[in-house]
Amino acid sequence: MGGRETVSVTDQIEDEVARPASLTARFSRVALDLAPVRSSRPFRNLLIGDAVSVVGTQVTAVAVPLQVWDQTGSAAALGLVGLAGLVPLIVFGLYGGAVADAVDRRKLVLVTTAAQAALSAVLLTQAVAGLHWTWLLYLVVAFQSGLFALDSPARQAFLPRLLPPHQLPAANALRQVEFNVGMAFGPLLAGVLVGTFGFWLAYGLDAVSFAASLWAVASLPAMAPEGGGRRAGLASVVEGLAFLMTRKVLMLTFVVDIIAMVFGMPRALFPPLAEGVFHGGPSTAGAMYSALAAGALVGALFGGWFSRVHRQGLAVLAAIVAWGVCILGFGLTGSLWLALLLLAGAGAADMVSAVFRTAILQTAAPDAMRGRLGGVFIVVVAGGPRLGDVRSGGMASWFGLQGSVIVGGLLVVALTLLVAALVPRFAAYDSRHPEP
Repeated sequence: MGGRETVSVTDQIEDEVARPASLTARFSRVALDLAPVRSSRPFRNLLIGDAVSVVGTQVTAVAVPLQVWDQTGSAAALGLVGLAGLVPLIVFGLYGGAVADAVDRRKLVLVTTAAQAALSAVLLTQAVAGLHWTWLLYLVVAFQSGLFALDSPARQAFLPRLLPPHQLPAANALRQVEFNVGMAFGPLLAGVLVGTFGFWLAYGLDAVSFAASLWAVASLPAMAPEGGGRRAGLASVVEGLAFLMTRKVLMLTFVVDIIAMVFGMPRALFPPLAEGVFHGGPSTAGAMYSALAAGALVGALFGGWFSRVHRQGLAVLAAIVAWGVCILGFGLTGSLWLALLLLAGAGAADMVSAVFRTAILQTAAPDAMRGRLGGVFIVVVAGGPRLGDVRSGGMASWFGLQGSVIVGGLLVVALTLLVAALVPRFAAYDSRHPEP
């Protein structure tokens, strides 16, 4: 009898000891995967440098519209800020990809980053001088957008040269954390700096923050395209688009994102929904914008499972269906708290889609094409939500505010399932055997 009791007590002790270890193991499987940071010093430097620079960039992204409003008091003038950046983004997004496939990508990013720092210095100078040249703000925004479009495809091509393929999802999740922290913290910091010290300090912080990015990129090895590259020009752009049209899996990563953003992005309706449905004001609308970024950030922090997913096409489809369902629920609810939770869920789903779409692009595309396909990626990512603003606003005149959101969510789910049915090869894509 005593022996059995001893065994029982021992078993209980062992269970109590094992349980925390089990919980720790389970947590480690979903917590943010830091393996890319540990295995690659250049990637670690790049992540740190970009994290600092993203905060500065977001500070300027808020400070410029605030200064335009301060100078003009015109909502139409504010709208022109977005227009000033859209056209260069589209044009140079495609051409920037061709340039990234023609030159050493490291040198290209060093040049574009230095030029962006110089533009922030221009903003700083005009703020210190007290100039009221709104046209100059538009001009700087246009140049910033063009440089971003030249810079981004080259940056996107860095990761496959720094990390093994199985670590790319984890690396992209880490970059999502970096980006969403900047998206959340930068605007708040901009409001404090502009309100307390004026525009000059906001622009000065941005100019200085580029030093971190320059240091990180300078520490990278040479990044010339494999095979010597392809001369940049219209023929190179056309060649990249023609290549994309023959690679169904790669092309569908863009198609499904367009479906998600054009039909499912409801952000243009946040201000009227805040007032008409949730009986709030600007703070309520601001909470809706923040909920998307907060959901993406939380999802990325618990993205330790990303590296274990090999059916990445299926993961993209599931994430976009989840995005559509969350947007549909957001359109149906009249509860603000539930609406914010659904938007956070949508943000997390969009982040998962972005991680795996980027990983597919980085592994299934040959190095010689990564710049040009990265350019297409930038155009789609930047243009899709803007078209979504137009779609949601237009449908609201037909179906009402909530009706526009509901119809959009339904279309996302239906069209994504249609893509999955028509092209089963996309759902079957396996990162261990990448076939674009």
